Amino acid sequence: MDGYSPDTESSATDDRERLAIDVDGLELIYADGTAAVQGVDMTVPEGEFFGFLGPNGAGKTTTIKVFATLLSPTSGEVRVNGFDVRSEARKIRETIGYMAQETSIDPELTAEENIRFACEAYGVPRGGRAERVAELLGLVDLVDVADKRSEEFSGGMKKRLDAATALVHRPPLVFLDEPTTGLDPKARNRLWEYFQRINDLGTTIFLTTQYLEEADQLCDRLAVILDGTIVADGSPADLKREVGGEVLDIELEDGADARARAAAIAREFDAFADATVTETETGISVTAETAREYGTDLLVALRDAGLTVTGFNIRAPTLDDVFLAITGDELDTDEMDTGRSELSQ
Repeated sequence: MDGYSPDTESSATDDRERLAIDVDGLELIYADGTAAVQGVDMTVPEGEFFGFLGPNGAGKTTTIKVFATLLSPTSGEVRVNGFDVRSEARKIRETIGYMAQETSIDPELTAEENIRFACEAYGVPRGGRAERVAELLGLVDLVDVADKRSEEFSGGMKKRLDAATALVHRPPLVFLDEPTTGLDPKARNRLWEYFQRINDLGTTIFLTTQYLEEADQLCDRLAVILDGTIVADGSPADLKREVGGEVLDIELEDGADARARAAAIAREFDAFADATVTETETGISVTAETAREYGTDLLVALRDAGLTVTGFNIRAPTLDDVFLAITGDELDTDEMDTGRSELSQ
């Protein structure tokens, strides 16, 4: 299994951080004038598990397609595994794996045949293919169904098989574009374990996702893109600290009018002058350094205003709070979660 580890070069640069991705001023403007990506600067060190967050249409997939040489940048410098995306696209494609949002496996082939076909496509030496197929089937836990046609597989099994086909040539860098969208929690967790395993073996992973829990659990570092521009980056812990303080969640009766009144009262509350106040589906959330100290005072003020509080909780910020603070909106994963009848085998 140590074959997954990226090659290391003996040189004078070994003592400094080597970069899997190095981006300076990336822009991509479509023919109709739409600026999909604007002035993106980014570095991803080798071996890092990097997360790329943003709402639909923010530029995540466009950016990852530039890195995978599927789109050519309008301007800027982009190097992937040390190669230029414009002049050395073939070398990049030989050193990356790419798992798109939609699986690319052949439903008429078995799991073993799909991986074997990928070995042929990526030029894996014939003498090593059998061992490679067996290794990957074990890695993604599909040994017991190796001879089954993939059209019989659950959604989670297809995703794992798709990931295996992206790894046949042992790429040092793997791009995962929303790989767990539409999977049930059990299937998603199994993929998480798999991604963590290959990262532990040395593979650099670049993940785009709309599941903030996924990013929080897996990623060493994150960047948030909004309208084609990176607006925040750092470790999950760093980004949570930037939100500041703690979060007071308050549940209310009486619907939207009560939430609006409660939010107005919280915003006018002297102790929460610098707080972030948002309405939620069940009440309001107040993020402030003084949330714990003055939370009960706000509850009294709401009661005195004739509002009925049915529950409250003080907690540390999550990445959902980070995203809300940065973008002013929550990630909408409802559409992705529909139709989750896929089995989690």
